[in-house]
Amino acid sequence: MELRAIIGLEIHVEMNTKSKMFSDAPVSFGQLPNTQVSAFDMSFPGTMPTVNKQAVINAIRVSNALNMTIDNVLMFDRKNYFYSDLPKGYQITQYFRPIGRNGCLTFNSGDENITINIERLHLEEDTCKQFHVDDFSYLDFNRAGIPVIEIVTKPEFKSGQEVRKFVELIRSIVVFLDVSHGKMEEGNIRVDLNVSLEDDNKRWSKVEIKNLNSLSNIEKAINYEVNRQKDLVIKGKTIGRETRRYDETNDRTVMLRIKTDSVDYRYFTDPNIPPIKLSDEFIKNAIDTSPELAHVKQKKYKTLGLSDYDANLITNSKETCAYFEKGLETGCSPKTLANWINIQVQKVLKLKCISINEFSISAKELGELILLVEEHKINNSQAKSVFNEAVETGNSVIDVINKNKTNHILDENEILDLIKEIINSNQNLVNDYKNGKEKVVGYIVGLVMSKTQRKADPSLTNKLTVVELRRR
Repeated sequence: MELRAIIGLEIHVEMNTKSKMFSDAPVSFGQLPNTQVSAFDMSFPGTMPTVNKQAVINAIRVSNALNMTIDNVLMFDRKNYFYSDLPKGYQITQYFRPIGRNGCLTFNSGDENITINIERLHLEEDTCKQFHVDDFSYLDFNRAGIPVIEIVTKPEFKSGQEVRKFVELIRSIVVFLDVSHGKMEEGNIRVDLNVSLEDDNKRWSKVEIKNLNSLSNIEKAINYEVNRQKDLVIKGKTIGRETRRYDETNDRTVMLRIKTDSVDYRYFTDPNIPPIKLSDEFIKNAIDTSPELAHVKQKKYKTLGLSDYDANLITNSKETCAYFEKGLETGCSPKTLANWINIQVQKVLKLKCISINEFSISAKELGELILLVEEHKINNSQAKSVFNEAVETGNSVIDVINKNKTNHILDENEILDLIKEIINSNQNLVNDYKNGKEKVVGYIVGLVMSKTQRKADPSLTNKLTVVELRRR
């Protein structure tokens, strides 16, 4: 009997809009509890919802990126249940007419391209956050009402690795579209898993795993749960319909509750939000003004001469893309700039545990430093010294250059005079060169570099030395 894993996802993405889904309360992470709320968020009597236009635009953009059919009528429904994190006793969501339907997304996992079908994408409001301390539960309504898009896939994943790759791609899409910060550690993206087993004759009951907010934990939870269910089947035991959570400390899933009957949320259309007709022009404009996705930037960067490897590294982060594109404005070589970012800059970022937005050398400064090398005003070794000193001291690149007077000697006559002086003082160098001893060139170049305190351009010096030796 071959047991296969069947996995479906529900991905909740918090948006980074300025205000909440149905109120004007601000959206801001890390503020004091219950300071980012409005009367509507607290469900005070007489308050009425107003739809966040930017949240709708965001949902259209993500739906388009997921190849979905976009509904041109915006409708909201009430999902009724009573729980302490839900102040109104219902959640405003989209049940009957989600804004996006029937999409798909193709991604690479290992050596295989995989296409996963996406059932729906809908808008809703987030719940408030609960904190449990000793025998008390505390409620923070700052999160209540933050705009959320929920992406529901078909149960077509076969492994934790596939799920991880898919969630990574979803995170990249929402970040590059400016829809979400994508910080899973802050709860911007939370994933619910539905895991079950099947063979050629049967599919067993699915188990839900709630609220995973780490790529690593998503893969670990799936791997553990699949093995747990396989062990139960092999032993002839029943797989119960359960909701579980992932215990990170012990690397296992733990039962939260048993599902006996399906929950009846008594959905009905929200009477306070009339249907909103989305014009073709509105939908088209939302799509046409979408920021570029990572794969679009990759293609563009490769036309500039970057390799697949370099383009992939740059597009790992939206902030790195912005830094790269700002550096290109100086007119430096795209390939050289990418090499500096992917090697020198990333080395510093990892060492200091900072993001590229916190990096002390601006993209403009780095581009100008590279230009100095390309214009033969300094050599590559000098550029790296300037870079390192600027990082260590916090001084600007130009200040470091001026302080050290790091100027390349470009005057051909000045370099040629030094070459002639060296050769004239040792005529054997010409004879050795004509006898096939090409090391003579390196010897002369080394002497010139020494006499100029390494300010002479080595490439130009080498070229002039060969010309002079051949002329003799």
